[in-house]
Amino acid sequence: MKILKYIKPYIGFAMLAPVAMLGEVAADLSQPKLMSKIVDEGVLGSDMSLILHTGILMLVLLILGACCGSASAAFAGVASQGFSRDVRNDLFRRVMGLSFQQTDKFTTGSLVTRLTADITAVQQMVDYLIRGFVRNIIMFSGGIYMMMKLDVKFGLVIAIALPLEALIVIMIMRHANPLYGIVAQRLDSVNSVMQENVTGARVIKAYVREKHEAERFGTANSSLMEANLKVLKLMALMQPVLLIIMNISVLFVIYLGGWQVEAAEMQVGEVMAAVTYLTQVLHGIMMLSMMFQTISKAAASAKRIGEVLESEPVITDGKGTDAERKGSVTFRNVTFAYPTSSGLPVLSGISLDIKQGERVAVIGATGSGKSTLAALIPRFYDPDEGEVLIDGVNAKEYKLEDLRKRVGIVLQKSELFSGTAADNIRWGGKDASDDEVRAAAETAQADEFLSRMPEGYDTVIAEKGASLSGGQKQRLSITRAVLSKPEILIFDDSTSALDLSTEAKLLNGLKEKMKGTTVIMIAQRIAGIKDFDRIAVLDHGRLVGCDTHEKLLESCDVYKDIYSSQMRTKGGEENAAAAADRT
Repeated sequence: MKILKYIKPYIGFAMLAPVAMLGEVAADLSQPKLMSKIVDEGVLGSDMSLILHTGILMLVLLILGACCGSASAAFAGVASQGFSRDVRNDLFRRVMGLSFQQTDKFTTGSLVTRLTADITAVQQMVDYLIRGFVRNIIMFSGGIYMMMKLDVKFGLVIAIALPLEALIVIMIMRHANPLYGIVAQRLDSVNSVMQENVTGARVIKAYVREKHEAERFGTANSSLMEANLKVLKLMALMQPVLLIIMNISVLFVIYLGGWQVEAAEMQVGEVMAAVTYLTQVLHGIMMLSMMFQTISKAAASAKRIGEVLESEPVITDGKGTDAERKGSVTFRNVTFAYPTSSGLPVLSGISLDIKQGERVAVIGATGSGKSTLAALIPRFYDPDEGEVLIDGVNAKEYKLEDLRKRVGIVLQKSELFSGTAADNIRWGGKDASDDEVRAAAETAQADEFLSRMPEGYDTVIAEKGASLSGGQKQRLSITRAVLSKPEILIFDDSTSALDLSTEAKLLNGLKEKMKGTTVIMIAQRIAGIKDFDRIAVLDHGRLVGCDTHEKLLESCDVYKDIYSSQMRTKGGEENAAAAADRT
């Protein structure tokens, strides 16, 4: 019912549809009566003129009914399609507003299913309610009225047949309803496997895992088929049983009608009309049973849609602040644990003060909490304890849009979108001129490969940047962040695909052309960050050192271990760094 509020803007069309449907139903209900007149007075009474005139009237009524039916379908279509568009838009906006932990909870495949198949199911329900439900209810009640008008005794047949059909429908739908939720969950699994395989196609091919993934998809697909078959078997049982009851009822009507004709209390045409009306009544019940199936399926889908629409974002806007734009970041006794990590903290008691314009690197072993630390600055997550201050103000006080405009972030995984290279760069500033785009690319060391492309900056990038190398995608992502001219620029291990020479040029370019910008770099290689103002060292979620390269070598055992391990690598990081410095 909460989702049905979206029909309100289209209530005019939703009301016109059943009004137009009245014309179609009235035309259908008039046909048996007119046909009985043709049989009784025209055929049996040898009145050809009556047959002609009544036949023409029937044809005209059929045409008018068809026009009314078409109008009803058009009105219902406008209402249901507008309804589904508005629900889909709101659902998408809500998905975009969910925090990362909420998105992880629902899973990508499930959210895709809810935005597509579930909304389509609810849209079909709305269409049926506007047209089919009204049509079948009127046909049902109108048919009973016309039958009883012909002879009250026919009411006995209806009184026996209707409860039987209703009981069968209730029993079958009672077993079918829970299955629709299971079908939706199985469809989630199919979409999740599909999404993983499409995005990870290169890894699958590299490890020759096509057969394994095909089997995994086949398992999920078979589970979906089994759930669907359980529903279909129940529905397949209902249809023939209802038809049997309807045909037996018709036989009883013919039998009763035969006695009435023999007693000269009815005419043959009236018996034929009674059979047709009974068929319309019982057919209406069958159609209503199919509608209940649609409603049950839609109810399961509506519940899933409602779960997302009713999920209040964990990360919400603050009251707003007029804090002066500087670029300082302060972590004050910050502790954080992911909701799915059983309460085990990823960060524990972090206190770190980063001044405006300072270049600070963050290093540590895998899983030490480096990326998590960076994610707290633009409020992808909020700390469980402590606070993160931006320009001296708690990050929670900012409106999210204002906060994230102050922060530019280049993530570990470079996300690019279909469109030109310039389009992707302008995510950092939609109104940026061509000169500004090129200047940002030069700073990010992307101009040299973009200029060599067939169409230059107007070259179309394949979906997810499939036409670019890892280093090119990273540089394009960095260009996007540079163009946004943030106060705080975060590199979340986003130079890992760059060679040391290109990385050194990038850092020198940032230092020269983005003076005053606070740079926070999550790094793995010491060689690229040796000359940073400070290096913060994380170990199992704790800050164990924060100083210059030289001082950390003297005072921080964890840093010395990292440095020593990198010096033992083939070729030596020290030699690579020297080569980078010479460039």
